[in-house]
Amino acid sequence: MIEPYTAVGLSPTMWDIRERADIMRNIEHIEFVSNNAMGLASLDIPVRLLAIPEGALQGFGDEGQDADHKEYAHNCAITIPGPETDRLGELAKAHNVYIMAQAKARHEDWNDLFFNVGFVIAPTGEIVLKHHKVSALLPSERSVSPHDLYDWWIDKYGRNLEAFWPVADTEIGRLGVMMAMEGNYPENGRGLAMNGAEVVYRASMPTPFTGNDVFEISNRARALENNFYVVAPNIGLSFPSPDSTVGFDNGGGRSMIVDYRGAIVGKQFDSSSSTFVSGVIDIEALRYQRAHAQTTNWLKDIRTEIAQLIYERPIYPKNRYLDNIPGNHAEYRKVIAQQIQLMQERDIWKKPSHELG
Repeated sequence: MIEPYTAVGLSPTMWDIRERADIMRNIEHIEFVSNNAMGLASLDIPVRLLAIPEGALQGFGDEGQDADHKEYAHNCAITIPGPETDRLGELAKAHNVYIMAQAKARHEDWNDLFFNVGFVIAPTGEIVLKHHKVSALLPSERSVSPHDLYDWWIDKYGRNLEAFWPVADTEIGRLGVMMAMEGNYPENGRGLAMNGAEVVYRASMPTPFTGNDVFEISNRARALENNFYVVAPNIGLSFPSPDSTVGFDNGGGRSMIVDYRGAIVGKQFDSSSSTFVSGVIDIEALRYQRAHAQTTNWLKDIRTEIAQLIYERPIYPKNRYLDNIPGNHAEYRKVIAQQIQLMQERDIWKKPSHELG
């Protein structure tokens, strides 16, 4: 039996890095915030899970500065495992918690490319899961998706759920990762659910998506339709370089923890400095609901043969970066235009009666 436990999601201040060595400053700050957050949260039910939001290690300089992809891969992306995850592993051991976090990282087989990788560290310090982000925040985020290397990816990892939506079966439940923009595509949540996920990491989202409720709506929808917890901490105050003295709130707060029925069980709206969100995770209650509900344990009723019709025709092109390096934001906007045109040519979308200038 898994006893109920507290999950803590950090909203740390972060500094955009210019080289890999800058990451350690962010980790030092994460350690400070973690010690305080877990000390307070553990006054209730013991903390077993710590979630560190996307961007907390490296910031978003690659996106905000429209960085050259290859240069960022060589100068700023990390390896997993590596010194940075080793240090987070020491934090996990010190507090006897699982840590869910994210970093822009290189793959050992692709030296000039970097991916957006979510990972889970066990209380032993061991990395027990790596998830390579499937759906990025385009056109700003230029990390590579497994779909961009699709033929190579399935040749190496197989054409199965574990290859794209891995889940770690742990002593605190089955953990999975659905980062940021991934949560706006229902397929990513469903892929995790069909692979058994019970607690899902979903961080971070910027404004305006937090201020206009996109973040909350998608968190609660994915949690409800898949009957899993969503732990969704957002970034705190952001500084555009390691030596910046003026910060900016890019995230807009709205950190939350959502239960398997879509109810918010922990919330933190502030993001003007470093803070945290916490909430109770009850895996046994989730499993009971899945086993005993007649209606709201939705996955048992999926009409898979019919659902497959939705995806028979490809939409977004696979293998985009098998032989190319991702370009800059302006170049990618041409891809967006092509995709909109495709949807209109297939008469899925009707063209607007007039174009705004």
